Order: sequence, then structure tokens, then C-alpha cells
Amino acid sequence: MLSSRLFCWVRERYIHKGFLPAILIAISLPVANAHEIVLPKVALENIPADIAVLHAEPGSLVTLELAGYQLSSTADKNGYAKFQDVIFDNVGTSQVSARVAGGSVTEKIRVLPGWVSITPPLLAIFIALLLRNVIPALLIGVWLGAALLRPFSFNGLFKGLLDGFEIYVVSALANVEHVQIILFSMMIGGMVGIITRSGGMASIVNKIARRAKTAVSGQVAVWGMGLMIFFDDYSNTLVVGNTARPITDHLRISREKLAYIVDSTAAPVVCIALVTTWIGYEVGLIGDALEDIDDISASAYSIFLYSIPYSFYPILAVLFVLMVSASGRDMGPMLKAEVRARSGQVHSARVTEMPALYGDVLESKPSIPQRAINAFLPIVVLIGALIGGLFVTGDGDSVTDIIGSANAYQAMLWASLLGAMTAALMSIGQGILSAHEAVDAWFGGVKAMLFAMIVLILAWALSGVTADLNTASYLVSILADTLPPPLVPATVFILAAVTAFTTGTSWGTLGILMPLVIPLTWAILATNNMASPEHMHILYSAIACNLAGAVWGDHCSPMSDTTILSSMATGCDHIEHVRTQMPYALLVGAVAVALGTIPGGYGFPPLLSIIFGLVVLYGILRVFGKRAGVVAT
Repeated sequence: MLSSRLFCWVRERYIHKGFLPAILIAISLPVANAHEIVLPKVALENIPADIAVLHAEPGSLVTLELAGYQLSSTADKNGYAKFQDVIFDNVGTSQVSARVAGGSVTEKIRVLPGWVSITPPLLAIFIALLLRNVIPALLIGVWLGAALLRPFSFNGLFKGLLDGFEIYVVSALANVEHVQIILFSMMIGGMVGIITRSGGMASIVNKIARRAKTAVSGQVAVWGMGLMIFFDDYSNTLVVGNTARPITDHLRISREKLAYIVDSTAAPVVCIALVTTWIGYEVGLIGDALEDIDDISASAYSIFLYSIPYSFYPILAVLFVLMVSASGRDMGPMLKAEVRARSGQVHSARVTEMPALYGDVLESKPSIPQRAINAFLPIVVLIGALIGGLFVTGDGDSVTDIIGSANAYQAMLWASLLGAMTAALMSIGQGILSAHEAVDAWFGGVKAMLFAMIVLILAWALSGVTADLNTASYLVSILADTLPPPLVPATVFILAAVTAFTTGTSWGTLGILMPLVIPLTWAILATNNMASPEHMHILYSAIACNLAGAVWGDHCSPMSDTTILSSMATGCDHIEHVRTQMPYALLVGAVAVALGTIPGGYGFPPLLSIIFGLVVLYGILRVFGKRAGVVAT
């Protein structure tokens, strides 16, 4: 450790200044063999943490000494010794020492109360709902989280502000998959800008408007579009939202209602369809968790298929959207938004003040032929290229294996580029737009995405902060203690919902909880002598509830990436989208847990639960829902 610090001092003081002697000194230092303890950035009181010791002698015994106890582990062939589930039981600064062959090393770690880890996302959510502006809320959440990772002081508070931007925002942008999503979103926006300016979108609007005569038929049409693009939630949200917005505006459907339909037919459809970009990720997580359970011989994919009937929230959410759309009835804040829209104001006053942020300044070029093919073909190329890209980047013997293992982000990039190029070449080739006008239209569409991309980046940054604060581990510790086996799925749903709500990521929630949920559920079944085929429905339901709870949390969280993308694609004020969608998500979630998950844990048939759930939802909508009015075209 001393030689490592000496090397860093020499490097900073001399090597950067070009002194050759310093280089010779640095080469002679045995930095690579210095023992090192790898600690989390902070530890939480009584919450398990993982610690590793590097550069130990392969096969040697490594002893970890903490306050009050010792742990031992054997270094692997790479000199790596891992210590899992290490407990720190005192708040403050704790000393960790590792004794290895040839020496020892000591480090210190700060131990925080567990509840502190959930304060950044909770504060961000509170401020977002209070101010109805998500950017300052996210900034404050990231700032608080980064400050908590430093010692408590005014200096630490100030450095936390800088760390939040320098470390976490930069890390969010440095993530390759995040950059791919940003580029895909902007290219989609650019394509929409071109097909709007070239008159193609106006032509489609006019054709569909002649068929969708009312707000009710328009909403049902958007719901159907959401089901058509079932293979990827990002593609679903951006394509359907941008395409349907002019149509719903024409029919005086509120932007809030459009955002709700788009959001609730994206992830809920994609997460339970048999061939989607989610499947490989989900099945991979299930397979990894099943590796240590010798009593289960079924494949991960078959386990996933058995879990689908227990995905009560996604199934009921999709069907409730159809119920609301076809009945023309709404409740709560959504009803107020629909009444406002029927009077001619489809979006809130906040959006009216900032039209440039949402792309409303893009209009068809005057005095040009409006041809539907100029919008239809680029969208077909986009969808076709996405499906083709999934097949090209995937591998396997079946369609499910190929698409499940595909690189969805790479396919999305290819598809968005080809879609935008098709739109540009068609408009230029027909003489509708010049090359300069096509670029301007593309840039106008990209500019419409900028505000939402900033929000998305900050949401990713907050997710990174919560990961370093071990927020998910704390939530697991307080919600997943000893449970009666039939209530495990309901608890998993709540745990996943709270985690996704506070972190804003369904995929992150799955990645964090799935490795814990499956072994935990099986352990509880085994403890209660229920680890047998007749009780496997509890495991299936727990897996489904991890997924369903994550989707529910995404629908309710202002920090969710899919919720942000839904607001962006539909031109809806983000906080208004969350405020109007949340009552519906809460209602469907409560019915799903009460009539589906809890009875399912005791062996009640899932199909009957879905039927009963639909009946109850329809009854509530019938009694409490009101019609905002149907406007004929």
C-alpha cells in the first residue's frame, strides 16, 4: 500500500512534468503486487455488504478483521479473495483489516443508518411532485446522494454537488447503452421532424381521422398500435407516441390520456410477450438464480413461461387501458384533463408556454402534396430494420432464442438511422424538401427531444447514486424477512414496486432483485417443507411479481426512463403525465395484488383471478367514471 501511494506521488509530481528519473523510480516499485481491500463506497448498518481482497497469494488463506469478529476466505488462482454478506453493526467509521501471506492492509469505511439510503430518491420524488418540475428534483436528489457518500461537513456538501455532476452525470453519459438510447431517441425525433415537414404525417392523420371519428375510436386505435409494436418498449413508446400525437390532437384527446395509453401498452406488453427484447434479459437472470438450486431441473425459459399467467398487473393494466378507451369514461385528474381537451386545449398550460421543447413548432411545408407513403414507408423501414437487426445480432436455433439474445440497442440504432435516412431521401427525391430543408426538419425533431434527454440523463445519474448507497439492499432487508410462503409473491411485488419507484428503473430492479427473490422464495418453501411440485406456483408467482412490481413502480415514478420517454414522445408535461397516470396504476396494482397475487399464492387459478379483476375494474370504472364527451369530426 505504501509503495502504491509512493508511486502515485511520484507520478503526479514528476512524471507528468516529464522527468525521466521519476519514470525509472516508478518502474522499480512493485505496485502490481500491493495488497488491496475493495470496499463499497459506504456501508449500511446491519445490511450485508461484499468485500474483496486483491493480490493475495493464490490458494492462501486471507483473514478479514472487523470490529468484533473475523472472517476467512481462500484466494483463487488470480489472488482474489471474496467475503460476502459482511455486516457492520455500528454507525460511524469502521476499520477493516486483511491479513495475507506476506503482510497486511487496513482501510476505513463509513457506516450509515440504513434509512439514509432512501432519502435521495424520496426527496427527489417529493420535490418533483411539489414543484411539478422534474429537473431541479433530480438535481437535488443526485446532489444529496453524492453528498451522503462523503463525510458530513459543509465541504462534503459542496463536493457532493460537484461529484453529482462530474461523476454520476458523466457516468450516465459514458454508459454505451445509455448513449445508444439517446441517439436512437434523437434519430426517431429527427425522422418524425422530416416526415412531418414533408406532409406525410398530415396525410396519415387525415386518413386515420376519417376512420377514427370520435375520441373513443381514436383512443382504441392508439391502444391497438401499442399492441402492434410488442417487441421493444422504447420503440413502442417513441414510435406510437410520435405517430399518434397529431391524430389525438385532432380528436381532442388530452396529451395526458395519450401518454397514459402509450406508457401502459409499452412495458406491460413487452414484458409478457413471448418474443421481445426483454426475454433474453429476464431468462438470463432467472437462469443465473437457478444455478445454485439443485432441486429445480426445468429450464429458465420454461420457468418464465409458467410465470406469465401470474403477471397480473401487466395483463390487467393493458386490458384496463382498453376498458377506459372503449368506454370513454375517466376518473380523477385524467377526467379533468379530458374535459379540458374536449374544449380544445389538448395539453396543459405549462406545455403551451414551452412549445419548442415538445416539437409543436414543426408543421407541414405549405403548398406541397401530402402523401401518406412519405410517413408510412419510413416507419415500416424503422420497424422492419429493428426486427431484422434483432435477428442479425441474435443467436440460437429458434426465434425466441435469437431475439432473446439479440443486441436490442444496436438494432435500435440501425433502425433509427435507416428510418431517418429513408424519410430524408424520399422527401428530397420527390422535390418536396431541399437537402437544406430536410436537415432543418431533422434538427427540429432532434431539438424536440433535448429536454427529455436531459431528464433521462439525470434519472440515470440518480440511479447510479442509489446503487452506490445500496438502496436496494436496504429495501430487501426491511421487506423480505421471515414470511408465510403464500404471501411471498405479494411481498416481492411490493419490494419490486418500491425499488423501481425510488430508483426509476425496471431493468435495474430486475437485475438487483431476481438473484435474491428466487433463492429466497425457494429457501422459504424448503423451510416450510413446501419445496415440491404442487407448490411451484408460489415460485412462478414470485418471479412474475418481481417483473410486475418493477413495471408498476416504473409507471408511478417520475424518475422512470419509460415514463420520461412516454412524456417526451407524446408531448405531455412530464409531471402531469405522472399525476394523471398514477391513480389508474394504483387502482390496477391494488386489484392485481388483492384479487390475483394473494389468492394465487394460496393456489387460486390465475385465469379466474384475471376475470374477477376485470369485473371489479369495470365496476369501479362504471360507478366512479364519467364521460368527458365524445367530439365528432
